[in-house]
Amino acid sequence: MKLLIATGNRHKLNEIGAILSFPHLTLIGQCDLTGGPGVVEDGLTFEANAVKKAVTLARFSSLWTLADDSGLEVGVLGGEPGVWSARYAGEPTDDDANNRKLLAKLEGVANRRARFRCAIALSDPTGMARTVTGVCEGTLLTALRGSGGFGYDPLFVPNGFTVTFAELSAELKNSISHRARALQAALSAWGAVLEGESAVWP
Repeated sequence: MKLLIATGNRHKLNEIGAILSFPHLTLIGQCDLTGGPGVVEDGLTFEANAVKKAVTLARFSSLWTLADDSGLEVGVLGGEPGVWSARYAGEPTDDDANNRKLLAKLEGVANRRARFRCAIALSDPTGMARTVTGVCEGTLLTALRGSGGFGYDPLFVPNGFTVTFAELSAELKNSISHRARALQAALSAWGAVLEGESAVWP
């Protein structure tokens, strides 16, 4: 069975592929589509953006499609950057600029608790979609640390650890991250589909 992953982000595609590695499942990235539609992520929630991407691309490709939307939520900033995480400092997206803006907003702030949140939507080829979510709690540093990962990973230390997401091995990060937890929830809810063994909703 082919499953379309609605992302052109190779880092994200690799993370998802490491978890959804099943013999009956072939993953296809959005970047592998010819003439695929662009999707404007203008929803007010992670769930809304994930559903929009999954449904749009499922209908276009006639494939089961999985999409996620995720980001960082900082309590003292009222949940910022939230759904604007990737474009926090404006367009085009720039991880370094986003991190600089976040650090500037948190300068002198003692409460640096934050969470990464991920919503995953799965759509069948007709456009029927369902969602699950995953969360990873942690704190933010005052300076970048580590060279792995992407986005806010060099600032985020998950609870129970003393190193950032950017300092963890890919294997360990993929076992504790918000995306990993959302994917595990997805497997629990829709395992037969995501393992490539069924083409109908459980």
